Amino acid sequence: QVQLVESGGGLVKPGGTLRLSCAASGLTLNEYAVGWFRQAPGKEREGLSCISGPEGSTYYSGSVKGRVTLSRDNAKNMVYLQMNSLEPEDTAVYYCHARQYWGQGTQVTVSS
Repeated sequence: QVQLVESGGGLVKPGGTLRLSCAASGLTLNEYAVGWFRQAPGKEREGLSCISGPEGSTYYSGSVKGRVTLSRDNAKNMVYLQMNSLEPEDTAVYYCHARQYWGQGTQVTVSS
């Protein structure tokens, strides 16, 4: 059974940082493209970043480029999203995705 579990969200002040984690079981993350998405209240789910399979190339959307870094730890079978210079507009539930599987999401709230 495949499971993706996000963690690392929380409440942070504007300008702060967070590192989100996505742990996988039943699926080897470095064999597939893995993406990070977010969904804010009343808005559609938005793709932020992804990493390709074995070659590990990374891609970023314009809304977060320069502020986030996606990385992967093959030994731990985890993917991370380092987020810097967070803004209130980054408040959302963040999800990781691989193949057809989604995690349950982790809430990020940016507020003073």
